[in-house]
Amino acid sequence: MKENWEEILKQKDTYVWDIPKEYQVGMLVDGRVYASESLLKQIVTDKSLDQVVNVAFLPGIVGYSLAMPDIHWGYGFPIGGVAATRLEDGVISPGGVGFDINCGVRLIRSNLQLKDVKDKMNQLVERLYNKIPSGVGSRGIIKLNINEAKTVLVEGSQWAVANGYGVEEDIVYTEENGKMVQANPDIISNRAIMRGSTQLGTLGSGNHFLEIQVIDRIYQAEKAKEMGLEEGMITILVHTGSRGFGHQVCTDHLSIMQKAVQRYRITLPDRQLACAPINSPEGRDYYQAMCCAANFAWANRQCITHWLREVFGQVFQISQKELGLNLVYDVAHNIAKMEVHEFKGKKMKLCVHRKGATRAFPPQHPDLPPKYKEIGQPVLIPGDMGRGSFVLTGNEKAMQETFGSTCHGAGRVLSRGAAKRAVRNRNIAEELRERNIIVKARSRETLAEEMSEAYKDVSEVVNVMDQSGISSKVARLRPLGVIKG
Repeated sequence: MKENWEEILKQKDTYVWDIPKEYQVGMLVDGRVYASESLLKQIVTDKSLDQVVNVAFLPGIVGYSLAMPDIHWGYGFPIGGVAATRLEDGVISPGGVGFDINCGVRLIRSNLQLKDVKDKMNQLVERLYNKIPSGVGSRGIIKLNINEAKTVLVEGSQWAVANGYGVEEDIVYTEENGKMVQANPDIISNRAIMRGSTQLGTLGSGNHFLEIQVIDRIYQAEKAKEMGLEEGMITILVHTGSRGFGHQVCTDHLSIMQKAVQRYRITLPDRQLACAPINSPEGRDYYQAMCCAANFAWANRQCITHWLREVFGQVFQISQKELGLNLVYDVAHNIAKMEVHEFKGKKMKLCVHRKGATRAFPPQHPDLPPKYKEIGQPVLIPGDMGRGSFVLTGNEKAMQETFGSTCHGAGRVLSRGAAKRAVRNRNIAEELRERNIIVKARSRETLAEEMSEAYKDVSEVVNVMDQSGISSKVARLRPLGVIKG
């Protein structure tokens, strides 16, 4: 921990703090942190601001080394970090994406109200838990051979829909239509394919979850209506990623990148930032492999969506049309994208790394579905299992300041070990049940690691982005039933 961050950080606005590039020789741009004063007090207790400084060393970086209010210490980049690099002389870094490539969130709305589910919550949670595998090394219903797995890596959620795990409309409301076209399965290791071949349609472990919620507050009625959301409505939030497949892809390419750093004589303050020029063979291979993992993650969330629809149909004994379980949107928050942005009055194509950050495109952006052209991209921000989540929309200011990015969640304040030590004599499941939240997990340890106090207050995180004008609050979702990875 730096003792003197308060002397180093320069406050530029109520929620904007800069680390001048003069702070450390080798920084190519300033660091910029979005945070309230109270969140900043939490942020300076780990090494995440050091990582913001380190990212500013990356060749070809433009604008700022950015940090969202949910920032905390990660591998290479901080979690909650954003950096854009020029294609012609910039680099791509696996540490700027993370091990869980395309960890992301999807929101499903319904025609159900709170009164409809109150007496069925135990049954819903039990059936969903039994239908959708969770936990470390969990295996799914779908078993893929090598050729089938490679097809999934190319087609993403479009493969899932084509094979009966969803409807065409799901593709329209998924970022990138659920498929990054640059995916190249021929460069994926057999080990990665083997790890992923049994994990399609599984939640995994850690902070991944499936959550049944009720909308308890609407901030902008017109935007909510456009998304099909209203107060009192039951929604489902799914948070998971590319599982062991994505982890292996990252692992495989980190070792390649370590050698690339030496080959291209790149000077870095932290070896975890290992990278390669975007247009080098190593850079291109990583990007194509990352696209494969992103597609796997979209297919994974799509299969889970199909099974949760099945479970709701069985419990309520009504048709899918009557249930109205429609996808609102699906967003990635661990990914690198080649995007066009305006910088210093000039449009340029950049590689935008979002590590624990969500895309937040504004109204009229060409990449948005027609339905959302007027309101901007839906932004889904999950909180902890005791305090709820938020739906926002992207604003033009995000394009001007953060390369179309916003926060991705609450952000940890306690490590998993510290959380477990803090709740040694507590029963988290019982505490949540007393608050009318039913939770199911593989172990008490998982619930201890994921207790509310292990996270920042997502309301405060979201308020920073809302008050900064980066993204705007639309609805708040309160948890009713939670399945933890």
